[in-house]
Amino acid sequence: MVLFDYFDDALSLAIEGGFQKNESYDLEYKSAQGGFPKEFWKSYSAFANTNAGLIVLGIKEIKGALVIEGLSDDQTEAYKKQFWDECNNPNKVSINLLDNNDVRIAEYQGKKLLVFRIPFAGRTQRPVYLTKNPFGNTFKRNHEGDYCCTDDEVKRMLADSSTVLKRDSLILEHYSIKDLDQATIVKYRQLLSVARPSHPWNALNDEELLTKLGGFRKDRQLRIEGITLAGLLMFGKEDSIREQEEILPNFFPEFREKLSQDKSIRWTDRIYPDGTWEPNLLQFYLRVWPKLSSSLPKPFKLDNDQRVDETPAHVALREAFVNTLVHTDYSLNGNIIVEQDADQFVFSNPGTLLVSVFQYYSGGVSECRNPGLQRMFMMIGRAEKAGSGVDKIMAGWDSAHWRRPFIDPRNNPDRVILFMPLFSVIPDNILNELSARFGSVADLSPDELTVLYYCLVEGVVTNQRLQFTLNLHKVDITGLLKKLCERGFLESDSNGRWTLYTLKGDSDLDTSDSNLDTSDSNLDTSGSNLDTSGPNLDTSDADSENATDGFKKLKRNDLEKVIMQICKVGHVSIEQIAKSIGKSERYLKNEIIPGMVKKNMLEKLFPHTSNHPNQAYKTTDECNEEL
Repeated sequence: MVLFDYFDDALSLAIEGGFQKNESYDLEYKSAQGGFPKEFWKSYSAFANTNAGLIVLGIKEIKGALVIEGLSDDQTEAYKKQFWDECNNPNKVSINLLDNNDVRIAEYQGKKLLVFRIPFAGRTQRPVYLTKNPFGNTFKRNHEGDYCCTDDEVKRMLADSSTVLKRDSLILEHYSIKDLDQATIVKYRQLLSVARPSHPWNALNDEELLTKLGGFRKDRQLRIEGITLAGLLMFGKEDSIREQEEILPNFFPEFREKLSQDKSIRWTDRIYPDGTWEPNLLQFYLRVWPKLSSSLPKPFKLDNDQRVDETPAHVALREAFVNTLVHTDYSLNGNIIVEQDADQFVFSNPGTLLVSVFQYYSGGVSECRNPGLQRMFMMIGRAEKAGSGVDKIMAGWDSAHWRRPFIDPRNNPDRVILFMPLFSVIPDNILNELSARFGSVADLSPDELTVLYYCLVEGVVTNQRLQFTLNLHKVDITGLLKKLCERGFLESDSNGRWTLYTLKGDSDLDTSDSNLDTSDSNLDTSGSNLDTSGPNLDTSDADSENATDGFKKLKRNDLEKVIMQICKVGHVSIEQIAKSIGKSERYLKNEIIPGMVKKNMLEKLFPHTSNHPNQAYKTTDECNEEL
């Protein structure tokens, strides 16, 4: 978090929209009228252990509304002194992370506020806890506020804080090379000789090669030697892996392919430890990677008369896959899951980020939980050098003009999920629709067009959502959103938990939408007066106006019947449905259609996403029979 780089007007932007108009994941308001708030230190610990944040004294929140109370000069000086005294007291908090530049006095609406920037603690500094006992006194942040970490969460942070993090260098006593699958080692040697044909390691015997890779290690001090955790994970036999129940409590790498539109088909393909192969990481990679890579286009390209089969998108996808394998916390319950849908790839693994989300997106900073595994994949050309992997992921997806990958760290249980959408950033049909709506959009910047695209596809956007998409600071995003509002492209609604931005006019709902007539209706739903030709539905303005005369006030049940009649023959977009019945697209998208999908009245054309630009709906076979 670098908010203080923008300090001249950043706090006012934060309060007015950059951080939303109430507390959020990275912003905490505290009154401080009755003294330095006792709850301050819980938020200090939570921000330091999660992903940084701001604590603002002098503002309180009452039912979603901010009350700017302000502080006197005497209060600000007294609170600053108390903060520094307590922050440097090990009986109060485990570590002081702040310097003078992280504590500022700000003015807003003529009142003084005291603002603290709490950075994300480094790996070796975590956990940050209160008193001298980390257990029961360590906190993390979620969207509901600060919560006390469980003992297991604290233990994992303590384990990750080791000066030299080498989780996978653990020597497994009583294990030998016999616990490794010889066929997997042979395959690795083949890959190494192709990737590095003149490398001297090709001439080593198996034990020597494993030692160089970090799969076999000697501890002279303890006088023990043997296979390491990295060696077992990369090359191990299934039975040997399963015997490590305490170290690998739930080792179960899994690939799920979901490409069918048929709801009765759960997966079109699935790769998991089923007893037909040795489920070590190399074998899992070699089975899954061809499935993933084959779904990406491979345009014909020559380099020195050699065909190049990989694009930057392939490099990005492979890096995301390998990152999942080498950054997993294998001591946790929960398995590695790789999913391939028609519209995205999803990589999910147990563990936490060892860097902040900001550092993750910035790239160049590498903290690897399993460096032995990382080295093994790097030697065969399947991973990038430390610190460059995320850059490759982002650049590769940008090269294909797909929406930017975004990471979602989750707590309880700890899990890191990377989403890699396969939607074009701004498809031609979206540009055409924006141009039809607003006139020429040629003078808009790429970032401005991206914001309008997200608004059109997802219905609404927030500053926080755009932080995962635009390479901009949240304060700059606030300025961009305000500019688009001033130019008539967007409008904001700050009544919710986050300030919401919609395309201009989308919020102008027909009052009948939210006040449906609850009187009895004798609506004829036989469809005799309705064109239900599915995707070819006539939605011209004149016909739409005539068609919607009878739909202005309907009970919800009757409205649902009309929509099912419209979608009876084929998939129909929300835009077509809206024009046919005189309701707003936003109302249908947010209030009606999701409920109908949930009740199995409608089925999606793209079932695994709610925001596909070409999403459409069809009446289910079950409901078709009832109509």
